[in-house]
Amino acid sequence: MTRRHNNIRGKGVAITGGARGIGKATGEAFLRAGARVALGDIDVELVEKTAVELAEVTGGEVCGLALDVTSRKAFAAFLDNAETRLGPLDVLVNNAGIMPTGWFVDEDDAMTDRMLGINLCGVLNGSKLAAQRLGGRGGHIVNIASVAGVAGFPGVATYCATKHAIVGFSETLHLELADAGIGVTAVLPGLVHTELSAGSRAPRWVRPMTDVEPEGVAATVVAVVGSRRTKAVVPARLGVMLKTMGLLPDGIRHRIGRAAHFHAAFTDLDPQARAAYHRRIASS
Repeated sequence: MTRRHNNIRGKGVAITGGARGIGKATGEAFLRAGARVALGDIDVELVEKTAVELAEVTGGEVCGLALDVTSRKAFAAFLDNAETRLGPLDVLVNNAGIMPTGWFVDEDDAMTDRMLGINLCGVLNGSKLAAQRLGGRGGHIVNIASVAGVAGFPGVATYCATKHAIVGFSETLHLELADAGIGVTAVLPGLVHTELSAGSRAPRWVRPMTDVEPEGVAATVVAVVGSRRTKAVVPARLGVMLKTMGLLPDGIRHRIGRAAHFHAAFTDLDPQARAAYHRRIASS
């Protein structure tokens, strides 16, 4: 780990969705590893505040910038601003995403489009722009996917669709960009303790296998930079469980999923906690 952190020192890193949660934790992890960090977020006031906070606690070079990942023009402007402030970028972390919950047939069409725009098109926008910039010098693109990118969970059908797409896209882009010296890795977290998963009520016995703190995801993101890995599941024990379950017939796998409460992970939620998250993403 130390050797890889030495490879991070001095690098320029851009992180989308950097105002809170995984994005904020990832920014701090890169700063502690010696990188220069640009945090992008649609919540400009909060991302600027987060940058000031991280500068104070790490002593690192960090800025908070406006970013709407659904706009190619806005994304390009964010990368331009980041390079003006920090110098050439070496790493892009596509982290921005939303996860409204509910049955697909009841999902508002505008919210479906918004999820596709942020979770998927945002990754495509950032990856293309980063690949064009990194082509002459190499670097790394890290896309935050989810275990929902390799499994299905009722209550988050569109979210699962976007994350499945990111996993397949990342593996393909890794192959396309390898000769240019650009690595591409999809990081697949389990249930992360952030506002995005607010209200989750999975059984206590399964949480040690599935749950992870934002700092755990951030450590994995930093660790994969410079590696040849196309996917990284965090926590690692969840990756082992997913591989094992993938060898089982569908019927048995679904029964195990029900026993572990996976089938209700995003339907049997604390409605009050979930409503607060839905109000925030609706207003942002």
